[in-house]
Amino acid sequence: MLEAHHHRSSATAVPAGWRERWRAWRDRILTSPAFQREAVRWPFTRMVARRRARALFDLVGGFVYSQVLLGCVRVRAFEVLAEGTQPLEALARRFGLPTSAAERLLDAAVALELVEHRGPGLYGLGALGAPLVGNEALTAMIEHHAVLYADLADPVALLRGDGPAPALARYWAYATADAPGALPTGQVAAYSALMSASQPLVAQEVLDAYDVSRHGCLLDVGGGEGRFLLAAARRAPQLRLKLFDLPAVVPPAREAFARAGVADRAEVHGGDFTRDALPPGADIVSLIRVMYDHGDARALAILRAVHAALPPRGTLLVAEPMAGAPGAPRMGDAYFGFYLLAMGSGRSRTATDLAELLQAAGFEDVQERPTALPVQVGVLVARRGGA
Repeated sequence: MLEAHHHRSSATAVPAGWRERWRAWRDRILTSPAFQREAVRWPFTRMVARRRARALFDLVGGFVYSQVLLGCVRVRAFEVLAEGTQPLEALARRFGLPTSAAERLLDAAVALELVEHRGPGLYGLGALGAPLVGNEALTAMIEHHAVLYADLADPVALLRGDGPAPALARYWAYATADAPGALPTGQVAAYSALMSASQPLVAQEVLDAYDVSRHGCLLDVGGGEGRFLLAAARRAPQLRLKLFDLPAVVPPAREAFARAGVADRAEVHGGDFTRDALPPGADIVSLIRVMYDHGDARALAILRAVHAALPPRGTLLVAEPMAGAPGAPRMGDAYFGFYLLAMGSGRSRTATDLAELLQAAGFEDVQERPTALPVQVGVLVARRGGA
């Protein structure tokens, strides 16, 4: 019932009335070759026509743009240019490319605002390239997308379920495994490292949105190698830490806690949160980028396990990219819709969808907390009922 409740009905009737008649007329006009030719000539339609033509071409060229970005990351263009403006010949040597190839890559990056022209044959960092300098999280995600793009080579076959199993499904093996807790280290190492590398993208946003220092013990479910807990530990020196994740994932977390000098206030627990009870004793539980990996039935099971582990009035913190996020309308249905299809599990949810799941699991007082970059992460806070 819950799964069906969250999906659009395929039986919805086509709306009738003047709005639909107007839309039908508009569609006939916009698809007319004669109108399209004239639209670029008329002063009041020319600007709109050109803007839409650019937007359409950007959709066509989007994959090429992504590969320009990947090429820059792989030759470390942004780190090299962070040293200052440099001539083409010097950059070509450092990239290990022929001069003509380096020029092609750099000029493409200039067009995408990743790099800037600084004079004849001179290049420097662009506005979009600068944030990538030394950014382990973003560069790891850019490299990772090579797997996704390979799976999307034939999107219709992916939608039909034809052909070989997507590589992304093998990468995120836990999402579709019948017994995730039994997965060997070799099947979890790659995704665990990626999640650890990308965690700084969201950890500070989440901790800015919600002050964990008011709590005594934080349990991070699906906490991987402990990066979120370490960030929380720096914000709240008195906070005790618990981590729960698959047995094959958690050994690096113990090492990370020891290196950071917080082993005396940190516990690491291995298990399967779809089957095993969560360790008690925490007054706040976090689910950081966990829920969207799972369909509604499994997500609800996870939330009920969290509810059982929390004391009365205990707090749940849910953080992940959300569909319908302000300034990111394409992310939910377009990006995550196809990413999760290739992954073989999960779905992108709005804050309202998540709130309904939380309430179905028994949580109360569900509140959305604003974040500075909602395209990266949204945050919901909920309470377990009780005295």
